[in-house]
Amino acid sequence: MSDQPLFSQTVLQFFGPVRDFLEDESVTEVMINGPGDIYIERQGKLLKTDRAFASPESLLAAVRNVSQFVGRSIDQNTPFLDARLPDGSRLHAMIPPIARRGPYVAIRRFSKSLLGMDDLVARGSLTSAAAGFLKACVAARKNLVVAGGTGSGKTTLLNILSSFIGAGERVIVIEDASELQLAQPHVLTMETRHPDAQGRGAVTIRDLVAASLRLRPDRIIVGECRGGEALDMLQAMNTGHAGSLTTVHANSGRDALSRLETLALMSGVELPLTAVRGQVASALEVVAQISRFPDGSRRLTEIVEVLGLDSQGNYRFHPLLVFDLEGKDPDSGKVLGELKATGQEPSFLKELVLTGVELEPGLFQAS
Repeated sequence: MSDQPLFSQTVLQFFGPVRDFLEDESVTEVMINGPGDIYIERQGKLLKTDRAFASPESLLAAVRNVSQFVGRSIDQNTPFLDARLPDGSRLHAMIPPIARRGPYVAIRRFSKSLLGMDDLVARGSLTSAAAGFLKACVAARKNLVVAGGTGSGKTTLLNILSSFIGAGERVIVIEDASELQLAQPHVLTMETRHPDAQGRGAVTIRDLVAASLRLRPDRIIVGECRGGEALDMLQAMNTGHAGSLTTVHANSGRDALSRLETLALMSGVELPLTAVRGQVASALEVVAQISRFPDGSRRLTEIVEVLGLDSQGNYRFHPLLVFDLEGKDPDSGKVLGELKATGQEPSFLKELVLTGVELEPGLFQAS
């Protein structure tokens, strides 16, 4: 056994029936839907297993053991558990009475080997031309949002994009559970804190975004905007922290803007809708949409430039690159399609030239 196992041996022993899955690097998620209904995700596909816990009580005991291991509590008064495990994996559990089929557990695992942009290109997730454009956007300090659904690869793409930030910049990374791994020398990582058993001591992403502004960051990276912190993030982007990055759950570039607008309205700050839209439109410059397809592949489906608001107060944007879905291979079931240019050029194209990142000729010419 290695000196540094992939997963804490203490935690592994709690989940005996699925232990081998938790030690298997090809498994990216383990989903326990009650003691006898267990799925895994491998290569982007959900697979039902034949594993089972002996009883609901044994599964509940495993969940409670984990909660004690991470210094948290889960009971009928607090029937949820969010925890980061020793290897960096993220566990979410729910117990009865809200989980009607017995305890539910989802363990999201993260690869120890970092993927690079070349890996995504090799996998067909995006083209080399699109990769070069995104790299140039980061180098040019464009505020960029990665949008997508659950499990679409938002965090993976965000981590790769953050690797293009210059070594001379001071970067603050804010997450619910630390997943991003930046190699730059001047990086400050922050993580939220859940309340204790008495409901005290919670530190939210919004708290951390507000606090980070006093630490003189050049850029702020928020792992995911999912609440009122979106307003603070937008204000930071608008007030001297250009080149900041985040992710958001959305189904398209247009939806990403609306989603951030909704999240900003959840901040509790009394702002009219027009003011919030103005914040979103002036802060964001590029939205990269990534999606997971039925064959398990993850593809970049859209890169959009945000151009502000029109005279009616609606968002203006240019789709620059859009995925053209052609169908699927009848033999392999693989999704067929290609990321293609729409014929529109970004308004900041001249700024990209100054970054020194070489863009492929004809990148924005429609085929």
